[in-house]
Amino acid sequence: MSTVSVLLLLLFAAVTSHPATGTSQRTFEIDYDHNCFRKDGKPFRYISGSLHYSRVPSFYWKDRLLKMKMAGLDAVQTYVPWNFHEPVPGNYQFTGDQDIEAFLRLANELGLLIVLRAGPYICAEWDMGGLPAWLLEKETISLRSSDPDYLAAVDKWMGVFLPKIKPLLYENGGPVITVQVENEYGSYFRCDYEYLRHLRTLFRFHLGERAVLFTTDGNGDQYLRCGSILGLYATVDFGPGSNVTASFITQRHSEPKGPLVNSEFYTGWLDHWGERHSVVPTQAVVRALDEILSHGASVNMYMFIGGTNFGYWNGANTPYAPQPTSYDYDAPLSEAGDLTEKYFAIREVIRKFKAIPEGPVPPTTPKFAYGKVALTKASTVVGAIEVLCQVGPIKSVYPLTFDQLKQYVGFMLYRTTLPKNYSEPTLLSSFLNGIHDRAYVSVDGVPQGVLERNKCISINITGKAGTNLDLLVESMGRVNFGRFNNDFKGILTNITLGQDVLINWMIYPLNIDSAVIHRLIPHTLDDSSSNYSVPAFYQGSFTIPSGIPDLPQDTFIQFPGWTKGQIWINGFNLGRYWPARGPQVTLYVPVHILTTSAPNNITVLELEKVSACDKGKCFVEFVDVPILNATTGHETKNIELFSKKEWSGDL
Repeated sequence: MSTVSVLLLLLFAAVTSHPATGTSQRTFEIDYDHNCFRKDGKPFRYISGSLHYSRVPSFYWKDRLLKMKMAGLDAVQTYVPWNFHEPVPGNYQFTGDQDIEAFLRLANELGLLIVLRAGPYICAEWDMGGLPAWLLEKETISLRSSDPDYLAAVDKWMGVFLPKIKPLLYENGGPVITVQVENEYGSYFRCDYEYLRHLRTLFRFHLGERAVLFTTDGNGDQYLRCGSILGLYATVDFGPGSNVTASFITQRHSEPKGPLVNSEFYTGWLDHWGERHSVVPTQAVVRALDEILSHGASVNMYMFIGGTNFGYWNGANTPYAPQPTSYDYDAPLSEAGDLTEKYFAIREVIRKFKAIPEGPVPPTTPKFAYGKVALTKASTVVGAIEVLCQVGPIKSVYPLTFDQLKQYVGFMLYRTTLPKNYSEPTLLSSFLNGIHDRAYVSVDGVPQGVLERNKCISINITGKAGTNLDLLVESMGRVNFGRFNNDFKGILTNITLGQDVLINWMIYPLNIDSAVIHRLIPHTLDDSSSNYSVPAFYQGSFTIPSGIPDLPQDTFIQFPGWTKGQIWINGFNLGRYWPARGPQVTLYVPVHILTTSAPNNITVLELEKVSACDKGKCFVEFVDVPILNATTGHETKNIELFSKKEWSGDL
């Protein structure tokens, strides 16, 4: 060996044996002998809260993180939704609200540690549990398993994502102390240990042998049995209604030594359209939190701030029940980041166990009621079809799904012609409940009714031979938990009319967001039109008042007399509204999407009807107080006592 080669080897050994300046003393590890974590060699337990960066605009990350720090938290737990960063294969998005590295660096600057739940599956009441819908292009794919096609996609994604995380590990000067591999896998039906071993090897390859990797499962042996393997530290999750001691004994069945950890201590609960808003009493939360901390356990409060399912990001449970736009979760910080009674009560519990940072808590951000805004009907969806689907329709003998046409969210229009006269009401049906999820039916522009998954699979229609039958199909969010998250969208089966199977379809994938952003929606209808019962766009604008200091401010928008639809402000997709079903009535409007330099443009897609229009003018209203708990005709279970594990495909 040459002298140069020897010198190079010695130099390499010297560099690798001495970490970079400032990180040589940074270690985070599990001490099995003393049943604790060790941070920089000292015993450590974290008190953490969940904030999903994908549900909070980056404009507000610092505000929310500071409020969490001032509550006494050591750490922030966040999920990484794969589909948020790779919406189509190979198209990686890591800027703006998707800049997770900026989020992690900001947390680090503020002195907060990170518990990173990296996926690939996260649940989180997020569309398809964070898995990208394009995985379903292979219809037989076996998700969350050792299926080679699934693993190849996971390997490619993690090969892009995990190298971004390695420099942000605590040992490398970053905030990330632990990384979750998969999520609540013991609640999934596969129980594929080969899959978990593959993920363990994959994460170790990218993050190194010193990274603390963990799993999370429910507080029952049946969950830990399939959700944990050697080399991934097993933690549990449970809420205020659980027996704390018994739950940690269950963790000990899998981890006889090491720190006690509740990775999801529920401060609230999730909502579904058509059910009452979930509320968990503050006293139940603080009583259980006190007991967890008295055990010396590390804990993450899920959620500390819930945030918002902007756009089409909400998920759904089974039997099919989509979540609303708000992910308020009855958390210590509200959807809009407001301080609550629960926040201060939790802060006082934490104060009993550790020092709270000195100084004022950042205040609740101000809200402003901008009042009513008049909208006029611009165009029906059918009338705007050329700008909504500029590439033109796809022709198919039988209906094709969203996934077959590589459209993963939003809406598609299915059109065929009636094969004969149907002068008497005739049953239009989706075979085997094949509408996923909701179809707005019209014949030659005349509304006929709505087909809805699991709720209404047939309606009566009439029409003449040769007239257009249109079904505008809406995806309302993909199943995020349980065995059915291979949730295909669109028309999945044949449509029958009486005894006839309808064929020869024209299918229009609609890119509504692009048309709204580029202001392509035509204004083709007379304002005096009285037909407010087919899917149509409404448009208007409002100006931020001058002469009032500190405007613009956050606000909330409500829809008096409207039924169901989607809304955009200045091209930003705020999400779905559905006051007719509830419980959510208002949608959160963050200040950063508003402007004072020009009128603020509003576009609403109303899918059914508006009952409160006057002389062609329909109104929305900006208010300064949210309404998330409108009474509905449905009841939920006792939220305080139930756990996420009850939402399974077997319900």
